[in-house]
Amino acid sequence: MKEPMKETGGLWDVLKGGGIPPRIASMLGAPSAQQIAFVRSLTKGQRKPETLHVPLTELKTAVFDLETTGFHYHYGDEILSFGAIKVDGEQITDDVYYSLCKPACSVPEQIVELTGITPEMVEDAPPLLQALRDFMGFVDDRVLIAHGSAHDKAFLDVALWKTTKAHLGHRVLDTMMIARKLEPERNISSLDDWLEVYEIPLLRRHHALEDSKMTAGLWCVIISRLKECGVITLGDLYSYLSKN
Repeated sequence: MKEPMKETGGLWDVLKGGGIPPRIASMLGAPSAQQIAFVRSLTKGQRKPETLHVPLTELKTAVFDLETTGFHYHYGDEILSFGAIKVDGEQITDDVYYSLCKPACSVPEQIVELTGITPEMVEDAPPLLQALRDFMGFVDDRVLIAHGSAHDKAFLDVALWKTTKAHLGHRVLDTMMIARKLEPERNISSLDDWLEVYEIPLLRRHHALEDSKMTAGLWCVIISRLKECGVITLGDLYSYLSKN
């Protein structure tokens, strides 16, 4: 797990000069205000046009997964844990991030059974802003990848808005969408099914970090399959996905 990031005095000075009014920043206190400023800085300018020309075999990505208290953020469900692993091109690195997160709502029994995350486990977990700051610091400006990304992206965006009034600015790729585009005849969606198709070992499911690792394996296989279709760069991939 990546070591927690340390506070820096410079961010507080930057914060007072813009982003959040000094009066509000002083009410929040320096540490929280610094966290907000840091997270907001990482949500801006991530969709760099030059990234479209980078070959997928060289693209720096962060494959991530979230566990949540349910599937409906608009009804109050929240993030329970963050998991991510960095992938450099087709090389899965050993650089990972994992953290539990203390939700404001209760953890339903069915979620405990699914994820193994109990109310006791998250009682002393970092609050949302801290876990989110460390997660955003870990992924930095990498392209984000998730399986069935709509769920994770929505919860991440809601968490960002709730804590910092910022929106996710990163590019997000969906391994489920790409795999189904490559092999529409299979008519499958779940991570379990795609792992079986590509003979990727299924280890521990519904754990944010372990799911991220398995999705990273799927992403690397997908890169090879895309090359066979003449899809070389990130821009090529967007064009490929847009075709009927």
